[in-house]
Amino acid sequence: MSEISAVKSKVIPPSTVGRGKVLSLETLPSDNYWSDGDTTVYFGDSLDFYNKWSSPTVIVSDGAYGILGFEGDTSDHLELPKWYEPHIEGWSNAATARTTLWFWNSEIGWASVHPVLERYGWRYVNANVWNKGMAHIAGNVNTAKIRRFPVVTEMCVQYVFEPRIDDLPIKQWLYREWKRTGLPFNKANEACGVKDVAVRKYLDQGHLWYYPPPQMFVLMAEYANRYGNPEGLPYFSRNGKNPMTFDEWEAMRSTFNCPIGFTNVWDRNPLKGAERITTSTNGGKVVHLNQKPLDLMKLIIEASSKPNDVVWEPFGGLFSASLAAKQTGRLSFAGEIDPTYFQLGLQRLKSPIQPALDYSITG
Repeated sequence: MSEISAVKSKVIPPSTVGRGKVLSLETLPSDNYWSDGDTTVYFGDSLDFYNKWSSPTVIVSDGAYGILGFEGDTSDHLELPKWYEPHIEGWSNAATARTTLWFWNSEIGWASVHPVLERYGWRYVNANVWNKGMAHIAGNVNTAKIRRFPVVTEMCVQYVFEPRIDDLPIKQWLYREWKRTGLPFNKANEACGVKDVAVRKYLDQGHLWYYPPPQMFVLMAEYANRYGNPEGLPYFSRNGKNPMTFDEWEAMRSTFNCPIGFTNVWDRNPLKGAERITTSTNGGKVVHLNQKPLDLMKLIIEASSKPNDVVWEPFGGLFSASLAAKQTGRLSFAGEIDPTYFQLGLQRLKSPIQPALDYSITG
């Protein structure tokens, strides 16, 4: 029996053959759990651990791509929704209105899972593209054979967990509350002191909808409760007694801070040299087929959280998101089901070299 078969997964995809690993350790982890107080990792299926982890501010998902990239991956994108659904349910049960999900995958892989994410309350925000450039293919693509343009990108798609009030998504709740006032919708613009933004964005029911900043929400709520139909008071209230305050409304949305100079296209060469974790044998081959750049992990974590916030990494691999969380002052929880990756990733976390870009695993 193989090492990985000793760990039973709740999800059984159509194929678990995988493409094999360059390095497979003969040993099993000596312990199923490790923590230094800030970083906590578990050996096994993350589905078994979500109820032990603190509620996440950020979830970084880098799991199955539907390319048989690891033992347990699916053979194509068609089975990815089934593969991810138990995890998405677990994320949704633990998430709050301040939780951001970063979903790494291929274009078709993300597209196939998107409906499941929406169904469990995750609202799409933005699709970010990691452009690895021509260095990713190095001219080794026969376009006449594949009959398409060479793929040099991966997706990292941003979602936020959609809070609900009176069992309505925020977008619909805002619209309902203003409609209850009996006031014309253009009065929302007057309330906010803007020409047409309030109606065009804050009360829009289509794809142009925009989450009202706390100061704008307070202005709308004050106006509605002053001039709205007295019989419907209070408006924009969660408890039926008082309108929501600035702080209460601010707590209903996730953190986001975009560093200057960044867009949704990340031109960043593939990992290479000392940055890529390799074996010291077998010609220095890469340990993990899809290791993510530490700088991109730091980018998304810092953009969507604050120091001491909690980061989840359900599919740890070499624990890149956990390491990025550690180096940016966040707490993290991660799981990894593959015994080789768990041991190598744990060795990486324990390395005294920070950042771990000059670190090479020996096997």
